[in-house]
Amino acid sequence: MSSSPSDLDALKTKLKATWMAGDFGLIAKSYEAGAADFVHRLQLTPGSHVLDVACGTGNLSIPAAKGGVKVTGVDIATNLIEQARTRAQAENVRATFDVGDAEQLPYGDSSFDTVMTMFGVMFAPRPELAATELLRVCQPGGTIAMANWTPTGFVGQTFNIMSEYVPSPHMPSPIKWGDEETVRKRLGNLENLQFTKRLISLTFSFSPQEVVEYFRLYFGPLYKAFDALEADADKQASLRSDLIQLWTDHNQRSDGTTFVESEYLEVHATKP
Repeated sequence: MSSSPSDLDALKTKLKATWMAGDFGLIAKSYEAGAADFVHRLQLTPGSHVLDVACGTGNLSIPAAKGGVKVTGVDIATNLIEQARTRAQAENVRATFDVGDAEQLPYGDSSFDTVMTMFGVMFAPRPELAATELLRVCQPGGTIAMANWTPTGFVGQTFNIMSEYVPSPHMPSPIKWGDEETVRKRLGNLENLQFTKRLISLTFSFSPQEVVEYFRLYFGPLYKAFDALEADADKQASLRSDLIQLWTDHNQRSDGTTFVESEYLEVHATKP
């Protein structure tokens, strides 16, 4: 992506506003268990220094801190950082949460033993720069771990539907991070670069139709998509209909609740 400083500032402001819209903390609750499983697979060493980039409300940071590591979470959305701090206090764990940009992390070189991100860094508008930052703050021999939605998975399909109605800003599609070759290109020559496709569960105690309304209210990107279509009621209705159909087709429950599994690409790498 090539943009002037003013264009980039405007895009960053828009992206921050997107993730601060609604209440992503309510969405993140639907996959807390899967996030904890992701952390467990990292087998983090107690006392080690771990950075959770684009941490949201702490879905990775909290279980990592419970395991005895020294966790720092960073996110561009100030309201999500506030929720993460409140959550850590309520769950009686020690973790530091900072407001910051994944493309300009406020930490020194080689500061962390492990750098992790789940469904976060993939939304940075300059992926090569974000990848460079992940590498920069990770110490040699340390681990970089990512969870990225795949283009063909359920959430990837959701973003594809949304982009049909509201084109993405001038930036690469976030779901390209779910493609192995793209990740290889962005992360470069790393040791033990491993890819595993996994499923994560999205669970709600209400129907697919109600889930779509829930996301419209609380999931920033969809909140903003409906807002952008405010002057076109027909397009709003069509977007809602397409999403209800997607959730209905993938729902594995028939009791009025919703259980959907979405594929993501788990990436583990060792910094040389």
